[in-house]
Amino acid sequence: MSKRSLLALTFGLAAFWIVVDQATKFWAETTLADQPRIPLLGDWFGLVLVYNPGAAFGIGAGFVWILTVIAGVAAIGLGVLAFRVTTPLWAIVIGSMLGGAISHFFDRLLRGEELGSGKIVDFLDYGGFFVGNVADIALVGAAIGGVLLSMRGRPFSEPERPAPERSPSMPSDRQP
Repeated sequence: MSKRSLLALTFGLAAFWIVVDQATKFWAETTLADQPRIPLLGDWFGLVLVYNPGAAFGIGAGFVWILTVIAGVAAIGLGVLAFRVTTPLWAIVIGSMLGGAISHFFDRLLRGEELGSGKIVDFLDYGGFFVGNVADIALVGAAIGGVLLSMRGRPFSEPERPAPERSPSMPSDRQP
């Protein structure tokens, strides 16, 4: 794939995850507010609206502004990495991570009473173990994909090829 196609894949996929995550969060807030847990697969999987001020499993709930900065830095770093990707599989991984990170950053930045004090909207209940959202699916799936690609030895980017060296027997470009 061309560099332009890889960038389009990466940023297009990121945009897809952002739109789907934010749309499903909007749906969850309008549909699940003040509702008890809705079982879809018994106790294994259901829907319940919760607001998470922390990171995974509510860790760091007292440091929302720090989590906002971390999410922003992660999004910027992934955006920079997107320009280094040279393979379609890594473009999918980085695009998915970027979309999840940006969507969480939007939540932290804009879903609070003050800028940067927002909570993550979660609504996918995994058997009471944790409650997540679509961005979490993108992030976890991308993390698993990145680990598998790394374990299989798939390079993130192709090494730059050094310029060919001139041998002493090659004529010079200059003419006397």
